[in-house]
Order: sequence, then C-alpha cells, then structure tokens
Amino acid sequence: MSRFGEALRIIPRTAWIVGIASCSVVSTLLLFVVAPTDPQMSRLPVAGRAALVYGTFLILLAWVLLIGYVYADGKRRGMRYVMWTWLAMLVPNAIGIILYFALRDPLPKLCPHCATPARVGFVFCPTCGTAMQPACPNCGRGVESGWSHCPHCGMKLPSPTPRAA
Repeated sequence: MSRFGEALRIIPRTAWIVGIASCSVVSTLLLFVVAPTDPQMSRLPVAGRAALVYGTFLILLAWVLLIGYVYADGKRRGMRYVMWTWLAMLVPNAIGIILYFALRDPLPKLCPHCATPARVGFVFCPTCGTAMQPACPNCGRGVESGWSHCPHCGMKLPSPTPRAA
C-alpha cells in the first residue's frame, strides 16, 4: 500500500462521517437554496454552479479530514493532540495545519523487548529498561553505531565488533 493510503487509514472514522455529512449539507444548501435565489449564482452556467457546489464540497471535506489526520497522527506520535487539533481548526488559512506538519515530533520507536513506544533519542526503554540504542560508556547518552567519538562528552567510543557472516 502507498504512503498516501496508509495516511488515509490513520484518519478516524468519525472524521470521515463528520466530513461527508457536513459537506453533503453544505452542498445541498448551496445547490437547492442559495443557487436558485441568488441573482449572481443564477447568472452562472450550470457547469459553473456545479463546480462551485462540488468544489466547496471537496475543500470542506479536505479540511475536515486534515483536522482528523492531525488528531490521529498527534495521538500516534505522543504529542499534545487535543491542542494541535484545536490549533488546526481555529487558526485561519490552514496555518495551524501547516504548523503541525512543520513542528510535529518524529514517530516513536518500539522497544525490541516489550514493544512499548518510546520517544526517539531515548537510550533505554522507560518501561523495561532494555537498551534502545548504543550508549556512551562515559556519559550514558545515546550515540549512533558508526560514530567514533561521543558528541556529548568527547570520549572515544569502542569500535564496533564485526558481525559474523
């Protein structure tokens, strides 16, 4: 499955229901109430009225689904998802949604022992204490496997042992 398909599966069912219901109501009101009575709308050709109605439908649906995605993705990443959802809804011009995508935390890593999600950068699992990544023997902070020195204390790291093939 594509990444876009996976992202669509994250959106809660409630967001889909609210989005489709609100879009249907708005489209129906535009098409049957506003369009026949408004003099500006009556001058538009039928294709123009349909484009206005269904364009509004699609924009509103995309906005509701993006807010649902912010809610579910923020929850999945262990962020303050309620705060980000409110920001996405209330900050105008979709700036709240853009800020979410610019400032969101990375996905947590799963502990290899107990499968508890832990934030990226944690050296040890907060639940069971299993090592999540290599640690500096001097300061205990996390290091990458290819580094020769600890970036925090400067100590030379032991060279990794070659794995048997």
